[in-house]
Amino acid sequence: QVQLVESGGGLVQAGGSLRLSCAASGRSFSYNMGWFRQAPGKAREFVATISWSGGTTYYADSVKGRFTISRDNAKNTMYLQMNSLKPEDTAVYYCAARSPIRKLTTKPDEYDYWGQGTQVTVSS
Repeated sequence: QVQLVESGGGLVQAGGSLRLSCAASGRSFSYNMGWFRQAPGKAREFVATISWSGGTTYYADSVKGRFTISRDNAKNTMYLQMNSLKPEDTAVYYCAARSPIRKLTTKPDEYDYWGQGTQVTVSS
């Protein structure tokens, strides 16, 4: 079992930056992790994923080159550095965890644990 808590969301102008954090508590942080987002009236959307070791990452095309996923296993924390933000990045951002013995995935239904979400609003 792992509990996830996101933080770092807020209101930012287009072109600005934010860094989201996902703090994990529980027995272990040895999970493959992911970031997802959900805008009003839309389905939950994959943003990025990182392996338990941090050695493998994968991004949605819409954020590639602008967002960076990372993790600090000593601090049980995952991050999402978001640069060059656009109004279309506005959404609630969620972190999620998946067993490390299962491969990285972009599908939200294949994650086992979720945080409560943090709102990111990008104004034009």
